[in-house]
Amino acid sequence: MQTENNCIVIFGASGDLTHRKLIPALYNLYKIGRLSEHFSVLGVARTDMTDDIFREKMRAALIEHEKAEGETLENFCSHLYYQSVNTSDAADYVKLLPRLDDLHDTYQTAGNTLYYLSTPPSLYGVIPECLAAHGLNTEEYGWKRLIVEKPFGYDIKTAKALDVQIHRFFEEHQIYRIDHYLGKETVQNLLVLRFSNGLFEPLWSRNFIDYVEITGAEALGVEQRGGYYDGSGAMRDMFQNHLLQVLAMVAMEPPAIINADSMRDEVAKVLHCLHPLSEEDLQHNLVLGQYIAAEIDGKQVNGYLQETGVPADSNTETYMALRCEIDNWRWAGVPFYVRTGKRLPTRVTEVVIHFKTTPHPVFSQNAPENKLIIRIQPDEGISMRFGLKKPGAGFEAKEVSMDFRYSDLSSAANLMTAYERLLLDAMKGDATLFSRTDAVHACWKFVQPILDYKTANGRVYEYEAGTWGPTEADKLIAREGRVWRKPSGMMKKKV
Repeated sequence: MQTENNCIVIFGASGDLTHRKLIPALYNLYKIGRLSEHFSVLGVARTDMTDDIFREKMRAALIEHEKAEGETLENFCSHLYYQSVNTSDAADYVKLLPRLDDLHDTYQTAGNTLYYLSTPPSLYGVIPECLAAHGLNTEEYGWKRLIVEKPFGYDIKTAKALDVQIHRFFEEHQIYRIDHYLGKETVQNLLVLRFSNGLFEPLWSRNFIDYVEITGAEALGVEQRGGYYDGSGAMRDMFQNHLLQVLAMVAMEPPAIINADSMRDEVAKVLHCLHPLSEEDLQHNLVLGQYIAAEIDGKQVNGYLQETGVPADSNTETYMALRCEIDNWRWAGVPFYVRTGKRLPTRVTEVVIHFKTTPHPVFSQNAPENKLIIRIQPDEGISMRFGLKKPGAGFEAKEVSMDFRYSDLSSAANLMTAYERLLLDAMKGDATLFSRTDAVHACWKFVQPILDYKTANGRVYEYEAGTWGPTEADKLIAREGRVWRKPSGMMKKKV
């Protein structure tokens, strides 16, 4: 099914996200026939550029990132346009009026417009106001939708203020707060895995699950983003948005129907049920870390304080581990251990469901742990680990696994990337995989005590680059007789 005719306006079109992710995503949607032939992309930024120069830059990006070529590439690039605008000056937005009028007429879009804010967060409230000053937000002539990138606010106060500011000019149904993690196939498959299988749903509760582990690890450091990252840290960069959204998908109740309102109702309910964190909770259940210089694979790498743009006395965390709980009937008493960090041994995001051991006194003695590993990235897939008898005499058990990898499917080549899926959904008006305002507020309400605690007295521990974080994180989970899983970079392959 193709999208309606529409114009996609990308603010920040000269930036990295546009040529690495957005234009490639739109190109791939066009290549597989998911975009109408009557669409246009208008890049907007301060940089002076002609349509032809913008097309050439995007053509080069598509050749580099997507190995694009031939007639499909040229036809796609013919839909690209550019307009220089001072995005912080409302008066300068008058330049958009004739450009958009021409594009709507040429491509018969009926006024349908998708605005994408691929800009610094300081412009998230400014651009909607400037658009509204010229009537570019109203839906009298076609739909108008606004995609806002993370971070949505810096803390609960600024998030609420930004929410109020945007809602002055756009209605909630027009606002699409994007989190590319929710566009990943395995995150969405969590719901199908749980709710479509009688094998799993009856076990998905405190009665059978011992604890849940969620890991978002990155092997790289902050690279050239030290200045930005130092004002963010692991909590704001990964935990507050990506990992809390994944946690909600793991823990949510089945929606009454599969639509945006019903799905997002259940996500919001889980986030509202997160056990509030007191100072005492945080003293025992939170570990913050910062990587220091070390040798990895024979190469010396910088510590965080030596990275470009990072102040020499920075106390910003590049790692965090938290034990938290959900106060509802399904999950009462089940700990969720969430960790994220930079300069860890590998890049991986996964959820591990640890099931309770068998109560039988004989078979429980040497039985391996039952667990379900849901790999979100890379090498997306699902692995179930359980015990079977070792060959020979006796009843000694050994761990075996049943593995599924998306790359093994014959249709794997047709899987959409996160940005492809989310851009397509936004053009179709499907907000299911986008964050709603109440869920954003619930995340910030939960995270704000952590931010306050760190500011007041939170200690940041050192850990060597290339390790799994501070030893204090191991002690955090070991208090209850548990250990973190140390995932490799790949799921087990078929042999």
